[in-house]
Amino acid sequence: MPSVVPSDDAVDVPPEHVLLVVDMKGYSQIPELHMAPTRARLDHIVSTLFEQSGIGDVSTLENAVKDRGDGAIFVLPARHAARLVDPFLDNLRQALDRHERSRLADEPKLRLRASVHVGPLEPPAHRGDAANDACRLVDSEPAYQAMAAATDHELPLAAVVSDSVFRRAVRAGRTPTLQPRHFLRATARVDGKPEFEETCWVFVPGLVPAVISPYLSNDDTVVPGPGDRTPTAPSATVDAGSDERGASVRMKGRASGKARLIQVGRDYIAGSDRPRPTEPSE
Repeated sequence: MPSVVPSDDAVDVPPEHVLLVVDMKGYSQIPELHMAPTRARLDHIVSTLFEQSGIGDVSTLENAVKDRGDGAIFVLPARHAARLVDPFLDNLRQALDRHERSRLADEPKLRLRASVHVGPLEPPAHRGDAANDACRLVDSEPAYQAMAAATDHELPLAAVVSDSVFRRAVRAGRTPTLQPRHFLRATARVDGKPEFEETCWVFVPGLVPAVISPYLSNDDTVVPGPGDRTPTAPSATVDAGSDERGASVRMKGRASGKARLIQVGRDYIAGSDRPRPTEPSE
């Protein structure tokens, strides 16, 4: 049988890029007068944090930023996948905290859902399934439910990391301060898109997974332990960590039905008011 050689590059896989999608909670409820300034403020925060996080070549990509109205899609070189998780996500949380402390009374709050994904995109417009999936991740049930957990604990950011980014960045040891135990595995689904169902990893800077878990409706959420590289089975109990502080957290969390576990930097604090699962709201 004679071989068939394609006459063009239609069968070539496009180069990979990493995508950051951010979406503002409650943007449609902002008075029209404040919509444009709020978006401009968000764009300025994100672009400033890229440089602070060691990502300095964003502007070299054509069509590198796509407007979503209430958010944006940022297309970056694939090598920045780990930096977009660590330190960018925590830097973003700190920047949003600073904005909250300094904003005027009539300025809207900035609370964000974010997703990080990697995959091939067709140049020059960077179109492809990877962009669609990154948007679906930020609009998925785990993203909204993690945002509910963040809001209840007065935190401004909830993030969902795709499994491909998690494996290449976090599990591969390329994130200096974040380890697998800081993430909660879930299944991303989107209402009205039954064909989309992907493994994802939930992260709320400032909260341990044990606090986030009750908010998720998935029956297969898992926090990987220190030696677990590919957790595959549902976990009956959620482990907040395996080091000395993590052991203390687990004991406090199980001693009372009202435990509230909050991560502050690298420490864990036990308080009152155990969070209850809530329906995601925008």
